[in-house]
Amino acid sequence: MFTQAAQLMDLAPGLEEKIRVCNSTYVVRFGVRLRGQIHTFTGYRSVHSEHHEPVKGGIRYAPNVDQDEVEALAALMSYKCALVELPFGGSKGGLTIDPRAWDEAELEQITRRFTYELSRRSLISPSQNVPAPDMGTGEREMAWMADAYKRLHPEDINARACVTGKPLNFGGIAGRVEATGRGVQYALREVFRTPEVLRRAGLTGSLDGQRIVVQGLGNVGFHAAQFLSAEDGARIVAVAERDGAVMNEAGLDIAALQTHLRATGGVKDFPGATYEPDSAKALGLDCDILIPAAMEGVIHAGNAAAIRARLVIEAANGPITAEADAMLRERGVVIVPDLYANAGGVTVSYFEWVKNLGHISFGRMERRQEEARHRLIIDELERLSADKGLGWTLSEGFKQKYLRGADELELVRSGLDDTMRGAFQQMFAVMEDDGRVPDLRTAAYMVAIGRIAASYRALGL
Repeated sequence: MFTQAAQLMDLAPGLEEKIRVCNSTYVVRFGVRLRGQIHTFTGYRSVHSEHHEPVKGGIRYAPNVDQDEVEALAALMSYKCALVELPFGGSKGGLTIDPRAWDEAELEQITRRFTYELSRRSLISPSQNVPAPDMGTGEREMAWMADAYKRLHPEDINARACVTGKPLNFGGIAGRVEATGRGVQYALREVFRTPEVLRRAGLTGSLDGQRIVVQGLGNVGFHAAQFLSAEDGARIVAVAERDGAVMNEAGLDIAALQTHLRATGGVKDFPGATYEPDSAKALGLDCDILIPAAMEGVIHAGNAAAIRARLVIEAANGPITAEADAMLRERGVVIVPDLYANAGGVTVSYFEWVKNLGHISFGRMERRQEEARHRLIIDELERLSADKGLGWTLSEGFKQKYLRGADELELVRSGLDDTMRGAFQQMFAVMEDDGRVPDLRTAAYMVAIGRIAASYRALGL
């Protein structure tokens, strides 16, 4: 996918290879005494590109984490950050571990020791390398890492900026948990504002009533499905999880389904839905939009022919293989690529990092002044109405909403919406202006590669 885009660009000799390869990968094996014996764990941290610093990327805990996976995801982070214009290079980390096999206290010991190993080599730092949550990790693990880093660097006033995705009461930011799913929603809104993309996909109208299948009801899948159904009127007609899939053509209650999933560990026996034990079959259901929001490589050459969605939006990293991508495009399926569609997480991570470095929450300085200015307008309108006998009345709820200044969550959502709009318009413009560009993915890579190349040229390369 990278090569297809790079071949359409005029890059200096050797620059394409420089942008493609990872700069470095650190592999660590460390021991932790648990359950009466020493257990050895293998961890990775890959740095793909340092055209901007710090480098940014999540840390995942999974049994199948390996060097190739981490390096590929680090490269994707470089391109993702460049596409949405964040001042980060790309990085990724992982620990080969099944987090469900260890209790909370044991996971904390393991995470703190992993942090120590990364810190010794400046692979976690507010100014050099900033991890975030990924598959198998969350706010809890980020809090442990931030605390471990602070203990190792008590003199660093910006220590909490060493990771993002932290709990709100530990330097986090409002809207981070929902960010990737919210970004998927904003991405789809941009698609439905763009008639040419809808025409290519064979879709019409708005998101209201669109039939959506979601694969994976984790953090990303849940928030995307919940926002799209509750705020945009889309129908989530099927959800696939580990133990199977549930379907309802009238639309599933996503909040109730998540409650059921947490209580039972699966989607089976969810009231009012048809159950299918083979979750993979959900990918081939007839629908307007398919949202793969779990693992990479779930749509491949073996099942791409069965995909019946008109539009696929990649909420997960790399859910479509290169072979399947080509097969789907040949059939006219529009794919909204991962390096754009799931950029909401790293975008809000950027806001959190800036907040940590600034040591002040967003909106604290201007909120009351904004409310005071709005109050002047409302008071003047009401005075004019009374003095002139105009009989104006403000609609119910307008006054209260208008007078309330934006809080941190609203500002974060506004910044994310602006970021997703701008990035989509830029990659769509590339696709429209250059007849050689076949799809949004190629256009997104071209925008990202171009920005990274410009950074290297500024450095004299």
